[in-house]
Amino acid sequence: MKKVKQYLETVEKVIAQGPYSADWDSLCTHKLPQWYHDAKFGIFIHWGPYCVPAFGNEWYPRQMYQQGDPCYEHHRKTYGDQKDFGYKDFIPMFKAEKFNAAEWADLFDKAGARFVMPVAEHHDGFQMYDSDLSDWCAAKMGPKKDIVGLVGKELPKHGITLTVSSHRIEHYWFMSGGKDFPSDMPQEIPYGDLYWPSVKDPFSHTEQVSGFDVAQEYMEDWLVRCCELVDKYRPKIFYFDWWIQVEPMKPYLRKFAAYYYNRAAEWGEEVTINYKNDAFQYSSGTRDIERGQLSDISPDFWQNDTSVARNSWGYTENNDYKDPAEIIADLVDVVSKNGSLLLNIGPKADGTIPEKDKNILLTIGKWLAVNGEGIYGTNHWKKYGEGPTLTPEGHFTDTLRQPFTTEDFRFTSKPGALYIFAMKWPQDGVVRIRTLGRNVRKFNGLIKKAEILGYNDPVKFILCDDYLTVMAEGITSKTPVCIKLTTD
Repeated sequence: MKKVKQYLETVEKVIAQGPYSADWDSLCTHKLPQWYHDAKFGIFIHWGPYCVPAFGNEWYPRQMYQQGDPCYEHHRKTYGDQKDFGYKDFIPMFKAEKFNAAEWADLFDKAGARFVMPVAEHHDGFQMYDSDLSDWCAAKMGPKKDIVGLVGKELPKHGITLTVSSHRIEHYWFMSGGKDFPSDMPQEIPYGDLYWPSVKDPFSHTEQVSGFDVAQEYMEDWLVRCCELVDKYRPKIFYFDWWIQVEPMKPYLRKFAAYYYNRAAEWGEEVTINYKNDAFQYSSGTRDIERGQLSDISPDFWQNDTSVARNSWGYTENNDYKDPAEIIADLVDVVSKNGSLLLNIGPKADGTIPEKDKNILLTIGKWLAVNGEGIYGTNHWKKYGEGPTLTPEGHFTDTLRQPFTTEDFRFTSKPGALYIFAMKWPQDGVVRIRTLGRNVRKFNGLIKKAEILGYNDPVKFILCDDYLTVMAEGITSKTPVCIKLTTD
């Protein structure tokens, strides 16, 4: 607790020196990083002791203490009674003995990722970095390795930017079910313990431990943990999961943002904060939509974070994997609407990345090697696209999508070029783009040339009254095909 108090003094000093102050008027002047706008594609990594049981999903640490839940029953059957084997007992089993940061970075490079985001701390409260504020971290227990630091050291060798996420705030109540029955969790948990505080009535301001207001102590602890990550690893994005939007957190959110943005100003770096559910004020960071997208172009840059598996963010033995073509289509749709895709993988407890995760990443990388010109560094156009297939808007809509048809197209642009992604290539090799028809009046520029990225033969095009016709023979593809129009 003494270290926390000392760090809080540092936080106040950094905020006081500016240029950003801990109020929305100041924080909302912060600009989106250009590198982030241009990157478009990043990789998320959910990895922690919860991948040892590899059952259910990354919420196993909570669900194993929820009586009647399948994880609760699985735990008792597999590992024994929770009072004899609790979540903390998975940590010595989380060895990461085959973890190789250089191999990870090489894979992410081949996947075409421009930034990578390890989850520095998930809801379980176990830090995947070397913390001076807690012993419950990967550098001191389990792997006994500074995972974030090791990954962060390798990424720049491939021109990839390190970013981090913290899901710490949900830990406030995450494991509280363990207080409802005899488990390894004491009723009064000491400050700094892995399970601390496991509050049953979140932010009620009624629970006291050793004379301290639990909510205040926890939020101060949350703040300095986040600031420690900033100072140790200098991430260029700091991502927050949900629940930070609750009212008591607002002063601490403003303090963190001011601290982070001031530190970045010291370093001369462009950074941003990812947030959900209007937790931060509009334009003070970058909005994130979990497992979901937008139905139209956003005037402000945004992010869709989703996973290679439908059922879990972490590794489980029964992950329901998406088809790579589905993910590539999501990437195109997101970028056409002024967004970025953050795609999650879940390594195994030994530190290896599952083969199915690898194959998905490598497939995306091969596609980007051909079509990346229409993704990286592009801007949205005046219209995101056309076609009968509409994208459901909002969080958790990634399983509600309908397959794209040969009439669906998405647009991106660069100076002098318009990129048209045919979301499903027709068998006859003839596509008709209605938005670009002569009489539609959506585009009045001069088309000098049409080409298809990765296709060597000449491409024919005819500008008709109702549509632009593009013709190319011999193309078969399950993934979007990119037509480049050179314009004047």
